[in-house]
Amino acid sequence: MRSPKGYSVAVRRQDGTVRVMKDALLALGAKWKLFKAPILRGVGVLGQALVLGIRALRFSVEEALTEEDTKTITKEPSQLSSWLIAGNLVLAVGVNILLFIALPLLITRLLQTQIGFQSSLLFNGIDGLFRVLVFVTFLYSVSWMKDMNRVFQYHGAEHKTVYNFESREDLSVANAQKFSTLHPRCGTAFLLVVMIVSILVFSVVRFDTLGAKLLSRIVLLPLVAGISYEIIRYSAKHPKSWLRIVTFPGLLLQKITTKPPDDKQVEIAIRALEEALTV
Repeated sequence: MRSPKGYSVAVRRQDGTVRVMKDALLALGAKWKLFKAPILRGVGVLGQALVLGIRALRFSVEEALTEEDTKTITKEPSQLSSWLIAGNLVLAVGVNILLFIALPLLITRLLQTQIGFQSSLLFNGIDGLFRVLVFVTFLYSVSWMKDMNRVFQYHGAEHKTVYNFESREDLSVANAQKFSTLHPRCGTAFLLVVMIVSILVFSVVRFDTLGAKLLSRIVLLPLVAGISYEIIRYSAKHPKSWLRIVTFPGLLLQKITTKPPDDKQVEIAIRALEEALTV
């Protein structure tokens, strides 16, 4: 959980005890004025979120390792988790590029070769459609995995707890469970907006060769993410704006990425938020 002044991570161990990591957090815009500018502030927020995500993952991995049989561990937990996280991060980036950028682009190019259309907007529209289809199919497929289903339950617990806090009601499991698991400021909604915005950006910045198109999609990702952040930010402040149409599909997608949590999972979400608010 993240608050304006800090963040915290709560982990329930196998023995039932809860371990918490928390620290103060200063927004990049407060450190460097550059990251207060539109577009760039979105890039800064996402970069900081990635760093916090890695810290949270490392903490949870180290907590998990302390419960393993120490005879099976050949390195210190912190060293092992660093290599594990670095390897998983590299693998995740590679899979994302291949699955959500290269594959839709290759399918679209093959389709273009067969049909013979030349419109850049049509090419990027088809490419974007395939990208969304691959993304949704991927999420739906992994949602059937037991471990990922549990992750999505915690995701639902997070949203319910945030809704509980925003309602000004007392933070409690009973109150939180009354709320929806779908939240408009979710990262899932942001990813879908990124895919929509990318269609327009890639249509403006045109390249002919397949290699140049692939490289441009990777290089321009920060720009696409920055524009998408501004859309999410504006739509959150202006609920009646027409931009809500763009973010609405993200709420539907959360029906896959969030699941109803049990009371113990909500307890952890509440604990994490309470700790973040006391930083």
